[in-house]
Amino acid sequence: MPSKKSARLAALTVAAVCSAATATQIVALPMPAQADTVAIHDIQGTTRISPYAGKAVTGVAGIVTGVRTYGSSRGFWIQDPNPDADPATSEGVFVFTSSLPKVAVGDSVTVTGTVSEFVPGGTSTGNQSVTEITKPTVTVLSSGNAVPAATVVNAKSVPAAYTPAGDTAASNSVNALPLRPATYALDHYESLEGMNVQVADARVVTATDPYTELWVTVKPRENTTRRGGTLYGSYASQNTGRLQIQSLGATADFPVANVGDTLTGTTAGPLDYNQFGGYTLVANQLGTLKSGGLERETTQKQKKGELAVATYNVENLDPSDATFEEHASAIVNNLKSPDIVSLEEIQDNNGATDDGTVAADVTVNKLIDAIVAAGGPKYDWRSIDPVNDTDGGQPGGNIRQVFLFNPERVSFTDRAGGDATTAVGVTKVHGKAQLTASPGRIDPANTAWATSRKPLAGEFVFRGRTVFVVANHFNSKGGDQGLTSQYQPVARSSETQRHQQATLVNAFVKDILDVQKNADVVALGDINDFEFSGTAQILESDGALWSAIKSLPRSERYSYDYQGNQQVLDQILVSPSIRRGCDFEYDSVHINSEFHDQISDHDPQVLRFQP
Repeated sequence: MPSKKSARLAALTVAAVCSAATATQIVALPMPAQADTVAIHDIQGTTRISPYAGKAVTGVAGIVTGVRTYGSSRGFWIQDPNPDADPATSEGVFVFTSSLPKVAVGDSVTVTGTVSEFVPGGTSTGNQSVTEITKPTVTVLSSGNAVPAATVVNAKSVPAAYTPAGDTAASNSVNALPLRPATYALDHYESLEGMNVQVADARVVTATDPYTELWVTVKPRENTTRRGGTLYGSYASQNTGRLQIQSLGATADFPVANVGDTLTGTTAGPLDYNQFGGYTLVANQLGTLKSGGLERETTQKQKKGELAVATYNVENLDPSDATFEEHASAIVNNLKSPDIVSLEEIQDNNGATDDGTVAADVTVNKLIDAIVAAGGPKYDWRSIDPVNDTDGGQPGGNIRQVFLFNPERVSFTDRAGGDATTAVGVTKVHGKAQLTASPGRIDPANTAWATSRKPLAGEFVFRGRTVFVVANHFNSKGGDQGLTSQYQPVARSSETQRHQQATLVNAFVKDILDVQKNADVVALGDINDFEFSGTAQILESDGALWSAIKSLPRSERYSYDYQGNQQVLDQILVSPSIRRGCDFEYDSVHINSEFHDQISDHDPQVLRFQP
């Protein structure tokens, strides 16, 4: 997965550019017709697309329930205090002004303008659209009126089923399907689009991020994890209680929350839809934050005869970052100085500066020195510099995987010949498997690795026994449709490349096992896919590997927290000799993903076993 920060910054840049030409984000609609006097529920209709889309409307009446004065989507929400009897029709709508709105909450207004269907992020995202009134002429009739009572959103009101299947004749779009708010969660939220809604005593399931937003659940018992989050356990079992919270108030007043905290009391405001998570309660009233007391985890120290192997995505680490001491403390104190650490997202010596630099010795040695200063071992390291600007990630950063290893506990077997473009192979020497190059890269010229990281393979020796380690950082999920997409089921286009990558890694591991059936092989890293995914199934095919996170109770199987879903992206997979030994321990060490002050968006993983 691209880091949440870098992906969000890129999207915000695009949004800023597009705000000057919003027509690029509007669904293609007919030219405005003769203006009609209609109510808000008539405009919203009983499907996701307004029956008045593209038409001019006049004298649309409502009470202002919220005003957005910031960003590229300035405007306000109005709600009809006299609803109809149809639960499928929303009584609220957003009025897009582009400039600073000149209304206040409680104003009774009429609006004349054009109904439009705005797609946050653009139509290529597959996102649902937001029904809006654009190019408005607003008349304030009176002020200080009571705001329509907020509709309660809770475990009882939100259906257990997530979404209907889309219309196959319309590329699986749900846009034209009649809303069934009592049957499907997404239909329920859509039927409240633009309306004043409220949640009460809502538990935080994704921590406050740098963009002043967090996620709560209105279903406190839905797939609860041990530490207070909500588990994403399968494609077929979506978590319907997740809801994003933003605020119409000052940024400084937004709660700084961790997973397991609670917004006590009432959080209320208009229900919006945005490109960064779909349905969002944009609060003009925020509950009071109550801490859940969540603390960062610490794993056990490996025993003398145990080899500890870890994977840790350090999120675009480069020499200019201020997080070296914190990463070092995490490795020494929370991970207990593993014998081998696979680091992902180590950038080159000048980070995102795109000047042809590919070496990362400054970055790595700065981290090693910080580990020593934190009381840890003097790690040695191995890696292979990529060809400039070929491995994806932040442009100019040249991210790569790096092996750290403690030479007092484990040795690295160096064999010359490994470089950015040469494929590592497997040979048989004295009846044992051996790599042709160590470190080496797996089939780096294969198109499966286009603009993506190539796996780094190496041989280690612990107490006289060889252990093969393959460090991975698979293709990100960028480009996949969001869970609230108009297309259901959603398309996961990015997994095509991950499946190709998994096929190559699986084949490489089988090459080792074909030579030496009892070889100890560990394939680990940021797999960018779930333990139940097709990617994991390909890695595990023919029994070559097994994802050891599945040895944990389900409530502890996560390494990443995204849009209210705690999920597995980082994995350590093991060969049959390790799995069948029945003496391994696995730990997903939760130090980042659940916290607002995370130094990476990934939690490290640790495996301890006796080779």
